[in-house]
Amino acid sequence: MLDDRSKLLLKALVERYIADGQPVGSRTLSRASGLELSPATIRNVMSDLEEMGLIVSPHTSAGRIPTARGYRLFVDTMLTVQPSQYGSHVLAPDQPQKVISNAANLLSNLSQFVGVVIAPRRTSVFRHIEFLRLSERRLLVIIVSPDGDVQNRVIFTELDYSQAQLVEAANFLNSHYVGLDIENVRERLQGEVESLRTEIATLMQAAVTVSSEAITETQDEVIISGERNLLSVSDFSSDMGHLRRAFELFEQKAQLMRLMDIAGQAEGVRIFIGGESQVVPFEDLSIVSSPYEVDGKVVGTLGVIGPTRMAYDRMIQIVDITSKLVSNALSHHK
Repeated sequence: MLDDRSKLLLKALVERYIADGQPVGSRTLSRASGLELSPATIRNVMSDLEEMGLIVSPHTSAGRIPTARGYRLFVDTMLTVQPSQYGSHVLAPDQPQKVISNAANLLSNLSQFVGVVIAPRRTSVFRHIEFLRLSERRLLVIIVSPDGDVQNRVIFTELDYSQAQLVEAANFLNSHYVGLDIENVRERLQGEVESLRTEIATLMQAAVTVSSEAITETQDEVIISGERNLLSVSDFSSDMGHLRRAFELFEQKAQLMRLMDIAGQAEGVRIFIGGESQVVPFEDLSIVSSPYEVDGKVVGTLGVIGPTRMAYDRMIQIVDITSKLVSNALSHHK
């Protein structure tokens, strides 16, 4: 266990390193901590902190920098977050995809790191459907999802349908199948298709197929904004290996989705620091994340990805307020 003096010195060291990006020596630490301690005493405390794996001396420098364990202790026990200074920002209710895209940009712009948003999971098939005859045996299917997204699909049919037949089929679908989970639609379709007129049954099967494809294509979409911000972060720009690993993570969206999915299983803002677990695969990256809701139900996750040397108090504010803005914008878009 750390005594109060060691905690204060560790807190001062982490804050100074986050601010300056330079290894912190005993003289600097003495000034930063405000404690009237001799350089020898401070060196002894730093030696103890190093033995505990909380700080480390890079290369031959006389100064120290925090380790992942040091950052974790700082974040969990020493970090104080002031009332948010980002309350003036807004996300207007709009099409869900636009809200999500705007949220990723907001996270990136405020943090100057990378903003990531996992789009809401889609569970229902459609709120409304229309068929439009384009030419012989060629139709446009227009699908409006429960959250207001519009998907268009061109399909080809074995039979040629008149526009009147298409309107009749769409009216039947909109009356009997709106809002059902796709699996429920499939089950009902198997039981009812024989009792339906041939043209309605065929169009219903086509509608379910294209609805399923539309949902699959946009399911769990990852929106990323601000990757180029990392080019100006000294922790990455000085080491191309670090930068390359970070960009590989953004390209491997499946892995990024797993990271964000783990983050989204907790309530409120969570911080994952690289190197401390298998959650974040790179020692030089940290994720500050939060789930967001629609009408009180968690539907996705958003966050900021940046270097382990980040102002965690600011990132918490940014992620927290953006989560609330997204929840509010999506809940009011009906």
